[in-house]
Amino acid sequence: MRHRILEAAATLIAREGIGGLRYDQVAELAEVNKTSVYRNWPDRTTLIADALTAFAADAAPLHDSGDIDADLVDFLETLAAAMASPQGRSLQSVVAAARENPELRAVVDEVSGRRQATLHDRLRTAVERGELPAIDPRFLGELLTGPVQLFVTRGARAFTRADAHQVCAIVLAGVRATAAHGGESSLPGTQ
Repeated sequence: MRHRILEAAATLIAREGIGGLRYDQVAELAEVNKTSVYRNWPDRTTLIADALTAFAADAAPLHDSGDIDADLVDFLETLAAAMASPQGRSLQSVVAAARENPELRAVVDEVSGRRQATLHDRLRTAVERGELPAIDPRFLGELLTGPVQLFVTRGARAFTRADAHQVCAIVLAGVRATAAHGGESSLPGTQ
């Protein structure tokens, strides 16, 4: 029941925005009694936070197959699909609204932090194994995910697996070439 409610809330946020989120609509979409929604989430901000946190936890997992290039291609493709989904769009609407609401800002920061931590941990492991030269995982994470965010938010066309391959190939080739030609000290975060 909780999963259905959280999924319904994320879908409605994507469709109606935060201001349009109503408990009766959440209950109807989740096929539960309205009192179930109120009992579990008496505070509307908590309902929004939990819906988006649950979505972020399931969206764009990053696996460790031992091949960082393949893992990152999979991750970027999944991230793009997650961001383009109704729940992903709801997260983007919350990000916009969070600029004026400190409670929502904390939710956005938590959701974003969890996603980034997973990516940063995998990149650190790749550096430790020698799959990548020493580099600040936060910096490399931004280089990799930035194009996905741009594609999805612009909405001109879908971000494809071929796009994921190209982004990874270009970014990782640049990181490896910079380390090979200038030494590790020339990469951000390695000094």
